[in-house]
Amino acid sequence: MNGVKSMSRKTRRGKALDITKSTKDKVWERDGGCCVVCGNPNAFPSAHYLSRAKGGLGNEFNIVTLCSNFTPTRCHYRYDFGTSEERHEIGERIKTYLQSIYPDWTEENLRYKREGL
Repeated sequence: MNGVKSMSRKTRRGKALDITKSTKDKVWERDGGCCVVCGNPNAFPSAHYLSRAKGGLGNEFNIVTLCSNFTPTRCHYRYDFGTSEERHEIGERIKTYLQSIYPDWTEENLRYKREGL
């Protein structure tokens, strides 16, 4: 490549925020293959509780299974693009769910932190 760096290289932050196949498998198992909000079996473990934009890690403590049919009536769509009331209500349900599984769960532990800071 004549000394040109590949544009596909991810930063440490980018890697930390990505959801790996292993994490998806753990979350799928933990959530019983259904949306944690409404119970719909047409779901996929791909939703960050704390968003990537806010530094939300791609680990099982921050990822949940939500309805995968990305339409306005489905939980994942409403969590990302719904009204502020919808986003808040779904966020609270996800938070309660994660806290019930992980007793030491805190939002602070979900955020990417640069090493050395």
